[in-house]
Amino acid sequence: MTHQDTTGTAGTADPAPGLWPAVDELWSRLEATRAHPGPENLLLRILKLSEEVGEVAEAVIGATGQNPRKGITHTWDDVQSELCDVAITALVALRTLTPEAREVFERHLTRVRERPLKPPA
Repeated sequence: MTHQDTTGTAGTADPAPGLWPAVDELWSRLEATRAHPGPENLLLRILKLSEEVGEVAEAVIGATGQNPRKGITHTWDDVQSELCDVAITALVALRTLTPEAREVFERHLTRVRERPLKPPA
């Protein structure tokens, strides 16, 4: 078995080596077909994130049967898929904001990981 280097640009292990090329590919495809130029494009991508978060909520409600008129309409696999859509949409929105999306994200992730945990009250 050979060892593959999965070190990201910040020297951290990259859990998904194909993540950033995929984000760039999705961003390029969206850019090639965008209907709105300029800053409006970024705003619409950020609004799309809100739509995706709403779909997570809908899937959770459906997986738990919280709507008595509809009952159980979703599975926890649906919730997982919707959460993935949120993450992808957020990363593509970040890529729309800056071509340095990977570096910005990794710096922020490092700061979040270094935050001390508050002891329980």
